[in-house]
Amino acid sequence: MKVQMQSVHFDADQKLLDFIQKRLDKLETFYDRVTEGEVILRLNNKDGINNKTVEVKLHVPGTTLFSQEDAGTFEAAADAAAENLKRQITKYKEKLLSH
Repeated sequence: MKVQMQSVHFDADQKLLDFIQKRLDKLETFYDRVTEGEVILRLNNKDGINNKTVEVKLHVPGTTLFSQEDAGTFEAAADAAAENLKRQITKYKEKLLSH
């Protein structure tokens, strides 16, 4: 799956980008018709430890799935977003199959 990644107000290192790419590639095992993905990594000015936000948009035929997660690390936020999208993909697929 082709994934565009943007990091806002900082430069993401290649290890982080590879981690996110791998995590999103696993979603294709649930639904292989994902056309592309967009990821935005953002550092928040919030107080506290959950100041890293990962937004993920997945384009599938007929709709766009979206997840935004905050966590203490980008890896944890990406994991949470991927889990959320996994649920959305499963739900979307069930909806398609029931028609």
